[in-house]
Amino acid sequence: MRADTTLVVNNSAELVAVLPFLMGYHPHETVALVGMRDGRIDFGACFNLPPPDIAEPDLRSRTREVVAGILRQEPDLLVIVGYGPPARITPVVLRIAEVLQTVGVRIDDVLRVHEGRWWSYACEDRECCPAEGTPCLPPDSVIAAEATYRGQVALPSRRDLVAQVASLDGPVRVAMTAATERARKRFHGLLEGDGATKRIRQAGRLAVREAEKRYRSGGVLTDAETAWLGVLLTDLAVEDYAVDRTGEHEWRASLWTDVLRRVEPVYVPAPACLLGFTAWQLGRGALARVAVDRALDVEPGHELAGMLHQLLGFAISPAVVRRWRR
Repeated sequence: MRADTTLVVNNSAELVAVLPFLMGYHPHETVALVGMRDGRIDFGACFNLPPPDIAEPDLRSRTREVVAGILRQEPDLLVIVGYGPPARITPVVLRIAEVLQTVGVRIDDVLRVHEGRWWSYACEDRECCPAEGTPCLPPDSVIAAEATYRGQVALPSRRDLVAQVASLDGPVRVAMTAATERARKRFHGLLEGDGATKRIRQAGRLAVREAEKRYRSGGVLTDAETAWLGVLLTDLAVEDYAVDRTGEHEWRASLWTDVLRRVEPVYVPAPACLLGFTAWQLGRGALARVAVDRALDVEPGHELAGMLHQLLGFAISPAVVRRWRR
């Protein structure tokens, strides 16, 4: 994922403090790789730890995938940070560092973070990096406060991030179920007679533009409008129209998060993909990933979700899409 803003880090302690804000949540049992340019965070990627009993060929394959993703970003400098106990972290981060160095990537530091302390594998100065580890900076440190001021959020865990895109239940779900049934009947009405395709796509474009207008001005869609938009997005041309209109605006992320959480499960894939694509362009890769995962959970063969899954897996920069559009 790309950083939402430029944050200057002066040392490893500040990097450890700001990394959860870059990821969007506090990592656990993961390995983060942070690309640097001129002492600034340029991108970050987070990978789950492989199982303890993983076979050696599988471990080599997974390491190659991680390395390939990093090479596509062409960093000037890289920092590797593992989150967890030494038995789980040490062999993984050292292997990744070794492979990256063999292909010419400069490694600035290799760190481990666990239970409020961090260690450096690259520093042998025990006064600088004691064997018992260095306490992490407090939550209200200057660098963390700067990240918060710039609108970045660090949720307690990835589970909390997943919860932000989960379906709403209770009274909202009851209301949306009823609204969706009415929207389905309305949609069937568009199918009657000649020109059904044209009517559906005109209605879809209108619904997308109206939703954008509403959220751009700080409003929200009604249950009926949300259900109608969700049903219309099942038409691929309408979905493509909405994708073409995505951009780097927080209100767009709010729009598609709201629609994703409110639509009935069968209509989840399209708004999930739209949220994923928007979040990715905003540099919020972790949010993009959980959104795309929701789409694939509902419809494993969804074409756009599959494309976004590959885009995120290959660590392709949003700048590539900007160049395509220009």
